[in-house]
Amino acid sequence: MSTGFSHCLQIFPTSDIKRTSQFYEEIGFRAVNYLDAEEPHVCLYRDSIEIVLTKTDAEVVPNRIRYGYGYDAYFVGYGQQEIEQELKDLNVKIVRPLTMTDYNNHELVFEDVDGRWIAVGNKQ
Repeated sequence: MSTGFSHCLQIFPTSDIKRTSQFYEEIGFRAVNYLDAEEPHVCLYRDSIEIVLTKTDAEVVPNRIRYGYGYDAYFVGYGQQEIEQELKDLNVKIVRPLTMTDYNNHELVFEDVDGRWIAVGNKQ
């Protein structure tokens, strides 16, 4: 039996769960809807990434606005050039093109339909 943490998934509250789900489906995520559940939500899957969308009546405020900086999620990935091109081809807003960061990560940052900034990168 192994011990310790295994995985992490990201939870995104959203005021329009169908619109947010559609955005992620358009960039290659598979959606599984639980909209009739006591706590309505949508699970989104792509490769090893899982996002859970939950319904909120509150305004979604991205971390960079609420706290002055920061991403709302960080997806560790490989082949970032291909991912960046795929997102560009889908007209997804790239807010920071692929570059090497001061913390030695090769990463890009895109914006989702709710204004969240999502980084895609890994250590070099």
